[in-house]
Amino acid sequence: MSSLLNTSRPPVFCPGCSHDRITHALDKAFLNLGFQGEDVVIVTDIGCSGLFDTFFNTHAFHGLHGRALTYATGLKMAHPELNVIVTMGDGGLGIGGAHILSACRRNLDLTLLVLNNFNFGMTGGQFSATTPLNALVGSGFLNRMERPIDVCQVASSAGAPYAKRFSSYAKNLVEEMENAIRFEGFSILDIWGICPGRYTKRNRLTPKTIEDTLAKMPSMKNPVPENLRKEYGRHYRELAAHQKPVQRPTTIERQFTPPEAGRKEVIILGSAGQRIITAGEILCLAGLAAGLQTTQKNEYNITVLRGHSITEVILSPEEIGYTGIERPDVVLALSQDGVERRRHIFENLDDQSLIILGKEIDLPPCNAEVHPIDFKALKIKPHDRALASLGILAKLSRIIHPDMLESAIKYKFRSAVLASAQDMVERAKIG
Repeated sequence: MSSLLNTSRPPVFCPGCSHDRITHALDKAFLNLGFQGEDVVIVTDIGCSGLFDTFFNTHAFHGLHGRALTYATGLKMAHPELNVIVTMGDGGLGIGGAHILSACRRNLDLTLLVLNNFNFGMTGGQFSATTPLNALVGSGFLNRMERPIDVCQVASSAGAPYAKRFSSYAKNLVEEMENAIRFEGFSILDIWGICPGRYTKRNRLTPKTIEDTLAKMPSMKNPVPENLRKEYGRHYRELAAHQKPVQRPTTIERQFTPPEAGRKEVIILGSAGQRIITAGEILCLAGLAAGLQTTQKNEYNITVLRGHSITEVILSPEEIGYTGIERPDVVLALSQDGVERRRHIFENLDDQSLIILGKEIDLPPCNAEVHPIDFKALKIKPHDRALASLGILAKLSRIIHPDMLESAIKYKFRSAVLASAQDMVERAKIG
């Protein structure tokens, strides 16, 4: 094969754009390395550099601006046999800066080509992370207020074992790409070029200027001695090989028939510390024991230890597409915090809905059947009330029955905790 370029989608850039040289140099590097199309995946993001995935007959992935390295990481970890090449402009470099640093620290075997033409060429010539301070760009004076980054110095300080800068007009451009691709580990090439469509309309920049500027910059030794270490993917597989195999999830076989047919919806309204989320999980496990589909959605404060705690559970014999609950079949109202947070749902309840209500809780007006429980009289502490309410629900044969609940508790808890949970359910049933 004489070329991996896509003849049905040939490279098309502005006349004089250095990206064209880089495209053909990359093609020659692939051929010199003996790559076939199936050996390579090109990952791109947005911008003129983002066209590279369409120009080659290889695997390809086109993603969000600045995020190309995240996709490339997943591809390389899943398919270590592939040669993963990322093309990114200086715009994507700035937008995805955190991903650049992560790739340098990680040292996965990826090659990043930064097509650096000192501006956002596709979107109007605005300044980028590498625009010189004295340049005239489409975003006014803003570039004069920010120091441009040195791509290779940043990459090296972040841990990149191979970081090199050179001109897209260099005679050894193909060789430089080959060396970077051959390197086992993360390699980044800062390739300087010209954007005739935007940048050079206002700024004088020639191949000679680029060459002279690069010659004045501090040289970098490659590979970077202090950053040499094991390639991430190989090291990961070495360590993973010595880990204990992950156990397959335990399956829950259908053992019971639910007491009520059709889709059933439950909302548990409580406060932090009342084990509301755990109660929702147990309710789901009970549903699974009866062969039902289940979903659970939780809501609680980011501070976790105070305020409302709410869980919404759906049990259904059919696949659950929509998990929203507008008119629940059962509401377990266990705290004022939870009731106030979902106050709007009570106006939708009718006489077919059941509310299991803590005696001290004030409810908004509603038409539901209310089953009050004096938890204090039963000596059931606040953190046990959600589980106790499930016991009451099972006693009433609404949604679940006692055998379903017993099965779920045995699945969830062990030893002394199991005995305590079983005792709590029995006390609630008696109450």
